Amino acid sequence: MGCFLTNSSLGRKLVMSISGCFLVLFLLFHMAMNVVALISGEAYNMICGFLGANWYALVGTAVLALGVLVHFVYAFILTYQNRKARGNVRYAVTVTEKGVDWASKNMLVLGLIVILGLALHMTHFWSKMMLVELMGEHVNSVGLAPTDGAALIQYTFSQWYNVVLYLVWFAALWLHLNHGVWSMFQTVGWANDTWLPRLKCIAKLVSGLIFLGFAAVVVVFFIKSNCCCC
Repeated sequence: MGCFLTNSSLGRKLVMSISGCFLVLFLLFHMAMNVVALISGEAYNMICGFLGANWYALVGTAVLALGVLVHFVYAFILTYQNRKARGNVRYAVTVTEKGVDWASKNMLVLGLIVILGLALHMTHFWSKMMLVELMGEHVNSVGLAPTDGAALIQYTFSQWYNVVLYLVWFAALWLHLNHGVWSMFQTVGWANDTWLPRLKCIAKLVSGLIFLGFAAVVVVFFIKSNCCCC
C-alpha cells in the first residue's frame, strides 16, 4: 500500500486528492470562523480563546501543517514527472487544448502563490496569537492580547497593502480550488460524463464561497478602519 501511494502516478494523485479534500474542509471551517468576526468581535474572540494554545489546537495545527506539506510536495513531484514524460512535446504545442482552462495548466504557479500567502498569514496572525501564547507572553508585537483576534484583524486590514496582498492570495486560492475541487473527485473515479459537469458546478460554488467569505472580512474591516479614522 505504501509503495502504491508513493511509487505509482495514480497513488500520488490519490494522496493529492485526499490531502486536498482535507484542506478544502479546513478552509470552509476557517472561512466560517472568520465571518463570525463580521457579526461579533466578542464571539470571534471566544472562538480564538477556545482554539488557543490548547493541546487539541496544537495537534490540529500540526495535522494541518502536515496536510499542506504532503499536498504541495506531491504537487511538485507530479508536475515534474508530467513535464519529464512530455519531454520537448510541450514546446511544440501552440494551440490551447479544448476544454482545458488556464487554472488547470497553472496549478503549480497558483499553488506557489497560495503557499506565499499562507506564509504571510502565519506571520500576521499565527505568530501574534498561538505562538505568543506558547511563549507565555501576554502581549504580541503590535501591543494586543494574543486572544484578541478581532482587534488583530482590524489592525492588519487597516493597511491597504495588506488588503491588496490578501485579495491576490484569495484570488489565487479561488482559481486553484475552482479546478482542484472537481479534479480530486475525478482522480478517485467519481467524475463520469453525467457527474463531471455537476462536480465542476459544485467546485465553482465551493471556491466562490471561500473567496467571498475571506474577501468580505478583509474588505469590511478595511472600510471600518478607514471610516473610524475619518
